[in-house]
Amino acid sequence: MNKIKHIIWMSMIAIVAFSSCRKTLELAPEDYFGDGNFWQNESQVSNFMVGLHNQFRNNQFMFLRLGEMRGGSFSNIDVQNTSLNELQIIEQRLDENSAGVGNWGGFYNPILQLNLFIQKVNEVGFLAEDRKNFLLGQAHAMRAYYYFQLLRTYGGVPVWLEPEVLNGNTDQVTLRRARATEAEVLAVIKSDVNKSIELFGNAPSTDKTMWSPNAALMLKGEVYLWSAKVYGTTADLADAKMALTSITGPALENNFKDVFAYNKKSNNEIIFTVRYRVGEVEMPGVSSFTYSTFNFDGQHYKDSTVSAGVGNFLVDPLVIAATNSQQIIQRYRYKFELYQSYDLADKRRDATFYDYYKVNTSTEPYTVTVRNTALVKFLGTIDANKRYFADDWPVYREADRLLMLAEIVNAEGGDPTEYIQPVRNRAFGGLANDPAPFVNGSKDANEIAIFEERSKEFVFEGKRWYDLRRMQFGGEPMVFISTSHPYGVLDKATQSHMVLWPIPPSIWTNDPLVNQTPGYETAKPQ
Repeated sequence: MNKIKHIIWMSMIAIVAFSSCRKTLELAPEDYFGDGNFWQNESQVSNFMVGLHNQFRNNQFMFLRLGEMRGGSFSNIDVQNTSLNELQIIEQRLDENSAGVGNWGGFYNPILQLNLFIQKVNEVGFLAEDRKNFLLGQAHAMRAYYYFQLLRTYGGVPVWLEPEVLNGNTDQVTLRRARATEAEVLAVIKSDVNKSIELFGNAPSTDKTMWSPNAALMLKGEVYLWSAKVYGTTADLADAKMALTSITGPALENNFKDVFAYNKKSNNEIIFTVRYRVGEVEMPGVSSFTYSTFNFDGQHYKDSTVSAGVGNFLVDPLVIAATNSQQIIQRYRYKFELYQSYDLADKRRDATFYDYYKVNTSTEPYTVTVRNTALVKFLGTIDANKRYFADDWPVYREADRLLMLAEIVNAEGGDPTEYIQPVRNRAFGGLANDPAPFVNGSKDANEIAIFEERSKEFVFEGKRWYDLRRMQFGGEPMVFISTSHPYGVLDKATQSHMVLWPIPPSIWTNDPLVNQTPGYETAKPQ
């Protein structure tokens, strides 16, 4: 346990040290339990919170993995002569020995740091009350978000709200923790997010790269919407609606592409974002959704009809060959059908994907043999002739607020037009240009319309799997395969347990109180 204690403390030091990009800390290497040289001034506390946000940023691709890869929009077919990653997740081939994700997604280390932060900041006496409350508001919101990720992924999970090891508890037996029920985890999340909003009070939401009052309200809206629709707590719809309508300030950007532009960071639409910047850190994974120039083989065209002329082959149309550090290759691929689902006039289509084709020109008419896309939504910027994938990644933005409100109003039996149509107006450049304006219909028809808008709006933003689990058609979660819509990915009769993820044997081996996710076969002795 001394080794565990040392690892945890070194991890804490590491995240604080990383925050030196804002302000350098002078930390002596003494052990926390021996010298107590930390938590002595506001600078240390503030920089610890910056470190916690850096740790949050480091989890961005995990948020994407858990929130989107199982949502049916990823392809399992390689067309670039490479190999695609994480097919067991994409193809729903999950079991105890192929769990897709290990170690609870890695979320318990940041939760431990947040537990420590909350305990220590509550104890200090040198912070002004409003500053102390704001910092604690950030911590409670962030902890709620991590537990919300765990709840939506695994259902019931072990709950830790105290920094047990860092408080000196090194007894391996008492440190064991069984999985709480889903209801218990949800109660913890609600308590944390409500505590966060209470602590923030009337403070303004100024820094969009850190947890803020508006971000906490967005989280509350999402949590209570999930509670209402997944767990049937219909009364929570009102709380979700109140939280989302309490948010002031954000507005849709006129141009969809501008929301993600490198030179328009923290724009009007952003509520909470993960910050990336040239010279600091790049967003991981984006390059794996693009292409390698070697894979073009002198055979691909931008135009499937080759109307630009035979022989005008693509070389590097997105100018990504000269990169800062990331390998450029397609290891993940969105289905071409997702690209085709956009109307030709929808500006989101070309701001999200770049389409290209392999065409057989030896026959008349020409035959398209490969249709593919590269992700351009988070393409970043060119600096000193190199490509940097340094666009920000939105956690919450105005379009999400509007479409969640549309979902709430629809669940209440109302008309969601006022929340859906503004998103479409931005996509098509105004109502007059919309080829199919939203028309209020049945609850099921509206739900499909909202889901389709979210699917086009939030590509690579980690939302589609959760949308499928939460949204419903005919009283059934849309995650299940249905003859009424084409979006389901699981067979309810045989795979209903797979709405939750399995855990690998290493978890229950290390803690025998933890059981496998219900429904999955397990080698654990019962």
